[in-house]
This record gives sequence, C-alpha cells and structure tokens, in this order.
Amino acid sequence: MISINNVTKRYDDKLAVDQLQLEIPRGEVFAFLGPNGAGKTTTIKMMVGLLIPDEGCIEIDGNNVVTDPRSAAARIGYIPDQPHLYDKLTGREFLEFMAGMYGASDAEAAPEIDRQIEVFDLTAFVDRLSETYSHGMKQRLVLAAAMVHQPQVLILDEPMVGLDPQSMRLVKDLLKERSAAGLTVFMSTHTLPLAEEIADRIGVIRRGELQFVGTVEELKRAQNRHEASLEGLFLDLTNEDASAV
Repeated sequence: MISINNVTKRYDDKLAVDQLQLEIPRGEVFAFLGPNGAGKTTTIKMMVGLLIPDEGCIEIDGNNVVTDPRSAAARIGYIPDQPHLYDKLTGREFLEFMAGMYGASDAEAAPEIDRQIEVFDLTAFVDRLSETYSHGMKQRLVLAAAMVHQPQVLILDEPMVGLDPQSMRLVKDLLKERSAAGLTVFMSTHTLPLAEEIADRIGVIRRGELQFVGTVEELKRAQNRHEASLEGLFLDLTNEDASAV
C-alpha cells in the first residue's frame, strides 16, 4: 500500500533523509519513531507531496506521489503536526469544504459528514465557528476531515498532541477499527506508549537513517532485552541519554 524506495532528501548541505526504504501493507498501523530532527516530518511531507524527493520514489497504492500526485492524494488522509482550520467556518462547513476538495457533491458528502460527526463526537460544537474551539476540539475535527473522503491511507504527524484522555481513547479505538477494515495508518509520534499499544510494526529513524523496522518484540529480541520497555529500547537505539532509563 505504501512503498518508499531508496528515498533521499537534502536541505542544502544537510542530509535529512538518507536512502529510506519502507514497505507498509494494507491494514497495518505503522509507527514512525525518532528524535527531533531525525527526518520523520520530512518523510511525511514527501509522502503527501509537499516535498519532492531528491532521489528515489514514493508510491501510494501504486500511484507515484510526484508523477501522479492527484491519484495518490485521493487515497490519502493527512493530518499535519500543526493542523490549520478556517476560523470563520463552522466545523460542519469545514467538513463540507474538505469533501468538496476531493470532488464529492453536497448530496454525496452529507451522509459521510454526518457519520464522521457521530464517530468523532462533534455534535455539541460542529455548528459553532472553529475560532471558538479548544485545541482538542480542533484536533478531532481535523481527524474527521481527513476521513471524510474515505481514504485508503491515513498519515498522521503527532496525532495525540493536545487531546484529553477521552479523545485519545476515541482515536486509538478508531485507528484499530479502521485498520482492521483495511485502512493503512502511518503515524509519526513521540508518544511511545501509544506506539507500543496500537502499532503492528515500528520504524526507528535517526539522523535520516533507518535504524530498525519490525515489531516491538522483534526489537527486544534484537537487543536481547526481553523485559525492557519501548522507551528504553528506543533511547538505546537512538543514543539519546540512555542513562535515563
């Protein structure tokens, strides 16, 4: 479903992503982990077409994100680390706007918008201007907007930032439910317990280079630390203050 083939990205003389190779099948929840500046957000921006790789290619369901961006984008729901809303639109109007961006008519979009409002428990505020929303309310609306065109791939950059425990549980359950139905989830996060709880596999990147891909159990076996937490394994793998664990 997601194919990242020997992708490299540079910013002037800085190598941000170095020969990244990943294959993520349909229905998998994949957590992309790494320290700040490791190359996670750069990778995501290349996946959704906001940046062009200097080398290599990325395909979403067989569609090259550079040479066939419209077909690739139609299959993606994307939530950036700092999502943007239009303050003078209500939540419902924003959902209608996003559905229209993907080519749905009002009649086609209405049932799916109603479904997302229910799924994300937006009813109490969806008809208020988004400028009145808390951060958590905005995050839930953006999640609903990313799903309104029924994408095959959901790409999230730090999806749990600012969510209260109830909203976090809602999102976790939704990701598990939708992945079981075939949605592929690519999630960058610093929330290691989240990755350990819901990810089928993890990838760890450091200074633009992929250090590990596999399950948490496979990482424990590789490091011969069967009782270790993901936090301890991650810190050792990325050489980030391992003495703290």
